[in-house]
Amino acid sequence: MKIFSSLVVDFAVLFLVLIRSCGGQSQVVGPSQPIVAMVGDDTMLPCHLHPAVDVASLAVEWSRADLNPRFVHVRRDGVELLIDQNPSYIGRTSVSADKLKCGDLSLKLSKVKLSDDGSYRCYIPEMYKGSTVRLVIGAVSSPVIRITKDASGVTLLLDCESSGWYPEPEVLWLDGEGKLLSAGPTETVRGPDDLYTVSSRVTVEKSDSNSFTCRVHQKDTNHTTETHITVAAIHNLAPPYLSDLLHTATSTRSLRSSSSIHLTVPPARLTTMGSRAFSRSAPKLWNSLPPDIRNIDSFPQFKSSLKTHLFRIAFSL
Repeated sequence: MKIFSSLVVDFAVLFLVLIRSCGGQSQVVGPSQPIVAMVGDDTMLPCHLHPAVDVASLAVEWSRADLNPRFVHVRRDGVELLIDQNPSYIGRTSVSADKLKCGDLSLKLSKVKLSDDGSYRCYIPEMYKGSTVRLVIGAVSSPVIRITKDASGVTLLLDCESSGWYPEPEVLWLDGEGKLLSAGPTETVRGPDDLYTVSSRVTVEKSDSNSFTCRVHQKDTNHTTETHITVAAIHNLAPPYLSDLLHTATSTRSLRSSSSIHLTVPPARLTTMGSRAFSRSAPKLWNSLPPDIRNIDSFPQFKSSLKTHLFRIAFSL
């Protein structure tokens, strides 16, 4: 029995020597740049041996020094050890046994959370070698623009808001030519879920060709969303006694239609004449149009697109 045990130890030592010498002094290599993943997505944390060596029978550890317990994923003797795993990662991590044979230790992380943001260590205890992988978590949403008239009716206040961001983004306003506009300071609120809500306001003059873009950008994750709006079609091409009856709707959700003007439909005081009033029937009719038509700032182009739209409805095309 002692001879058998001695042989096992000898072969184990020989195996490690072969890995370190004949294996070409393999090094554990991770990515040079942070890995960016969005909340809810699946991602891969790359880590491999170079030159490649079969490590399927060796222990592999993924950990985060800022956690307790620190282990994200542990594999020993070809078995995943869940007893040492941090509860936050249970059921969300895996390492491919087939890829381990080729020296690939990459960790698959499923259903990414904001709390997954951090530095991960990929480590092989028997080789005393490891590497660090930085994971950056992001969350984005589309901005919503609201329009408010001033008392004089000469200028408009555009208010852009976007919620559900991580990390904290910046807000930019651009005119129809893509030039930056001077806007007020960005207001930022961090919610109990650690997601950010940002808002920014800009005052503009009404004209026949005013189009504006609210752009929200996060530099760490390099994600950008934007909403475009044209104010002329509603606010300038009709006499005041009609345009003053129309009010832009305020949206609190990120909708696909938020990039086009949506009008508020006031309640009808009378069930007969009230529902036919211009202030009620006009917004309902306008809101029924496709967003791409509502967003047109050229009157001739608007008429042409409207004719095409109505023709397709009439003939079920």
